[in-house]
Amino acid sequence: MSKSLIDELQQAVADAAERVGPSVVGLGRGFGRGSGVVIEPGVVLTCAHVLRGEEVAVAFGDGRTEHGRVTGADAGLDLAAVAVDTGDAPAVAWEPERAAALSYGAPVLALADPSGRGLRVTFGLVSATGRSFRGPGGRRVGGSIEHTAPLPRGSSGGPLVDRSGHLLGLNAVRREGGLILAVPADPAVHARVAALARGEAAGRPRLGVALASPRHARRLRTAVGLPERDGLLVRGIVEDSPAERAGLARGDLIVRAGDREPATIDDLFDALDAAAGGTLELGIVRGSDERTVDVPLG
Repeated sequence: MSKSLIDELQQAVADAAERVGPSVVGLGRGFGRGSGVVIEPGVVLTCAHVLRGEEVAVAFGDGRTEHGRVTGADAGLDLAAVAVDTGDAPAVAWEPERAAALSYGAPVLALADPSGRGLRVTFGLVSATGRSFRGPGGRRVGGSIEHTAPLPRGSSGGPLVDRSGHLLGLNAVRREGGLILAVPADPAVHARVAALARGEAAGRPRLGVALASPRHARRLRTAVGLPERDGLLVRGIVEDSPAERAGLARGDLIVRAGDREPATIDDLFDALDAAAGGTLELGIVRGSDERTVDVPLG
């Protein structure tokens, strides 16, 4: 690598630290909780999976630690907005179209302040776009940016930016080989974040069940002497959830959701989204009996 290229990379990292670093915050206390970024006065954006509860300590680069309150979280997109006194910390530059226009090989910089333990800045390249990962709510987060800028534990929720310091995404997941997946800061995410900052609840419905895969379900049914049947096995019910109120029980096998026969959990999520605000009709097998259950989702 030539000296001029090394100097250029060093300058890019230094510029990002100076331009974007003051906008980066640490979240939580102790090792490896998370990071975030100021997107407007009084609002910090982070990944939903780094938060525990409705309150969080927010550490700023000037040494301040403030009390933050979660105003909205969307587990389906792995995003959360935190209301906090941001003081003099500037908002990161955000032009959503930049994330939508990313392509292979684009240079990027990843920043983080893991739990307030100090700013980290690394350089990398976009290795893929349109990737996906499983978010904390079980849904697939699509359109993710895969890049090579390495990050330590506790960096989730920190910003991914271009060389001019504009927000491209939020770093969320580490993959094998050191690759990082970031939630894209594209126009759709920008609109959703604005709603979360206003305190609007996540719009995607939930059923409130823990599920086993079809393969596991077939094995368990065979083990207790029941005939094999494709479907999603209910392994647990969330208290006061739509599933509990509709009468679903542990051991039920979901064989139909709306007009779909769910082969994967994503099929069930698609059926939930299609029935949002209304009622989802489920076909279930309980023991050897088949029945229909209506689940209100309003």
